[in-house]
Amino acid sequence: MSKKVRIALIGCGGYAGAHARRLKNHPDAHLVALCDVSEASIQRMIERHFSDGEVEPPPVFSDMDEVFTGVKPDGVVIATPHTMHFEHGMAALEAGCHILMEKPMVTRAADAHTLAAKARELDRIVVVGYNTPCTPEFLYLRELIRHGELGRLELVHGYLSQNWRTGTRGLWRQDPALSGGGQAYDSGAHLLNSLCWSVESPVSEVYAMLDNMDTPVDINSTMTIRFANGVMAAITIGGNCPSNGSHMAYLFDGGRVEIDGWSGQWINLWRGGERVKYPPITAPAQTPDDNFIDAILGRAEPRATAENGIIQCELMDMVYQSARTGEPARAPARV
Repeated sequence: MSKKVRIALIGCGGYAGAHARRLKNHPDAHLVALCDVSEASIQRMIERHFSDGEVEPPPVFSDMDEVFTGVKPDGVVIATPHTMHFEHGMAALEAGCHILMEKPMVTRAADAHTLAAKARELDRIVVVGYNTPCTPEFLYLRELIRHGELGRLELVHGYLSQNWRTGTRGLWRQDPALSGGGQAYDSGAHLLNSLCWSVESPVSEVYAMLDNMDTPVDINSTMTIRFANGVMAAITIGGNCPSNGSHMAYLFDGGRVEIDGWSGQWINLWRGGERVKYPPITAPAQTPDDNFIDAILGRAEPRATAENGIIQCELMDMVYQSARTGEPARAPARV
């Protein structure tokens, strides 16, 4: 039997529970540490995911450095507040670990470039925890775009709605020092990554408007985006809507694709003016945790890489710059 990949979970609140559940049940992974500065968060994690007696709870730590020296993991899952990702990611890389980073990868483009360069220098794998790149639907869409099967992609339109303003009130997600931004950087990041991941081009220009709705962070936002390859996109992120939903439309000169941009659960395809009833989608569904383990074991390439994280961080820097100045934000000239 092959050796299992030893994984430590850094951050035990919120969505970290999904990572714990997936890794606990993964045949090639061994969860060797739970780490959080909050003892209460660790205890809730243990009660929810390790009280069934099937698997012993991993050792617990309050200091990330002690994880590296104490259990020497092969990889870490970083699920801490957004603005801590860069510090924690760099520390994990320097300790020799591969990293699965919850979204967003980091909250400044300069930090994204630094982290990606460190991963290349140390030959470590970085996977960003976005769901849609691991879905068969989005993988199929990206291959359509890459191979020009519907002609040239020209326009993308999308929205995401969620009752985020109410659901995150009083939590760290509405504290800019920890979140780095609001709904656009949180759930909205899934839709924006779906866009950036599928278009596969740096962003050249953004015009954005934000509404904080009497909170410290953005709740509603609209963005008009031009990519360096000429694709244009219009995106709306709604954080004050009681009806959760998501929709994206990709308009080609030879057809159209509509898809769930939040979780990639459905897709509709038109070739020319005719709808394709059953698009030939054959790739298996995965989670980012599956992809992380497969990448470490050399069985797959990372679906969402540090380079993908860079493009989205550059986009978000331009979004906030444009909203702050009231003018379009343009990418600096590339060397």
